[in-house]
Amino acid sequence: MKKDKWLVTSALPYANGPIHFGHVVGAYLNADIFVRHLKLCGEDVVYICGTDEHGVAITIAAEQAGVSPREHVDKYYLVIKDIFDKFRIEFDNFSRTTWPPHYEISQRFFLDLYEGGHISEKESEQFYCATCNRFLADRYIIGICPKCGFEPARGDECSKCGAWLEPDQLINPRCRVCGNPPVKRLTKHHYLRLQDFTEPLKKWLATKSDWKENVKSFIANMIVEGLEERPITRDIEWGIPVPLPGTEGKVLYVWFDAPIGYVSFTEQWCRSKGAAPGEYMRWWKDPNCKIVHFIGEDNVVFHALIWPAMLMGEGTFQLPHNIPANCFLNIQFPGREEEKISKSRGTAVWIKEYLQGYDPDPLRYHLTAIAPEQQRTAFKFGDLIRRNNEELVAALGNFVHRNTTFAHRYFEGRIPSRGQTTDQDRAQLAMVAGLADRVGALIEQYRFKDALEELMAAAHQSNRYFDYRQPWALRKTDREACGTVINVCLNTVKALGVVMAPFLPFAAAKTAAMLSAAPAEAAWSAAAQPLPEGRALGEPVILFHKIEEPADEGSA
Repeated sequence: MKKDKWLVTSALPYANGPIHFGHVVGAYLNADIFVRHLKLCGEDVVYICGTDEHGVAITIAAEQAGVSPREHVDKYYLVIKDIFDKFRIEFDNFSRTTWPPHYEISQRFFLDLYEGGHISEKESEQFYCATCNRFLADRYIIGICPKCGFEPARGDECSKCGAWLEPDQLINPRCRVCGNPPVKRLTKHHYLRLQDFTEPLKKWLATKSDWKENVKSFIANMIVEGLEERPITRDIEWGIPVPLPGTEGKVLYVWFDAPIGYVSFTEQWCRSKGAAPGEYMRWWKDPNCKIVHFIGEDNVVFHALIWPAMLMGEGTFQLPHNIPANCFLNIQFPGREEEKISKSRGTAVWIKEYLQGYDPDPLRYHLTAIAPEQQRTAFKFGDLIRRNNEELVAALGNFVHRNTTFAHRYFEGRIPSRGQTTDQDRAQLAMVAGLADRVGALIEQYRFKDALEELMAAAHQSNRYFDYRQPWALRKTDREACGTVINVCLNTVKALGVVMAPFLPFAAAKTAAMLSAAPAEAAWSAAAQPLPEGRALGEPVILFHKIEEPADEGSA
């Protein structure tokens, strides 16, 4: 793999609640796997994310909790960061859009677009609640979706059909807070002229032949339907003030400042490394830097259409190299049909609650195995149990444990000499030699499920090799041949440990400790390099523990 410079981001989680399974599988786990692989390959990569702390979703949640927006986001920033830390989603910088320099960078971005003629100002009628005495931003308005009839749809989108809405499209609109119907009043706002970028977006999208079809087709269809001006300011108090005279009480729309967070968070990371202000340009304005945005399907329009248009309008930033969006993850409870994972519908399964009773690796493994990379899939707790017990425990964990314990029991806890090899030994070593390349190629194509399957196929083949060579029998009849088998198997364990690291970081660390591996031996390129014969091994530990099926639920 050629050495490149990479800037990888995950969609900013809203600081208004904890993280559930759908969030993790949408934009974080796949990005973490990708970044871990790049770093093991020695790439120059930085992984950026942070909480999105502005917007109506925050103010509504804060009002409902009886606290200020600042108190609300302060609380959930820590909650979300703690969950990511425990689940081993390892960002280089996990920041916040309330970081003061983010305001400055966002306002400068706005002014660049404004001065370039890509932002217009106009007067329009917007909903106003006389009872609450304020203009209503889109999420403060609920009603019936004009496209599918779902109620309550929000003024910005329908959570059932995914339609991108404007408040005045809702049927029977009402204030989300007091429930009364709003009236319309005149107000001035600024609009991003998306239509200015129709042709540049077409040409840019045409160059992305390797992108996921769900991203390309969605954006291509929107361009065909026609791009229109999109409001980028709001009449609310919580947010980044519009940097123009006569705009008091107006802030930048949250979807406008949120992606700029990728830039400001990069700047914060650079400063933490001792760099001077403006060092973010070394990443964002370098044509040799590949920028990859990991998102869920609900963020496609913002990252693959609006954000590139903003970058084009600013004129000096690099456009995204890839935007590998995952689809939604559904959930299926025992005895029920599949349904969307949703906090509001009470169908969310929380990472924090899972981690209170189970290890992170089995969930990382299962969510990768069922990831909705091309279409929606469903989480079933019974399937997680089955995969943990039948695949992680019985295959991968079993192979590692049976060989490390064998070496401790019969070879004084050291790596035996390889000696003379048979055709079966050489075939196993050949499989091991190509494992990292095979898995790595799939990861670099954003095919994480296929990469995981390749890893597990190697584990299954390795168990078959062990059973075929029967070292327990060779120990009694040909100790040298037995040593050869265990040498081959321990080197297989090493390769599996390196390749599992992006997916199963806890198990990989335990495997490295059992092999007494030095840090350099964890490099991707070192996966098939032989272990030194005679090295003393660390104490064997169990990588994965069996999960007992809940007696009252059964398999989903």
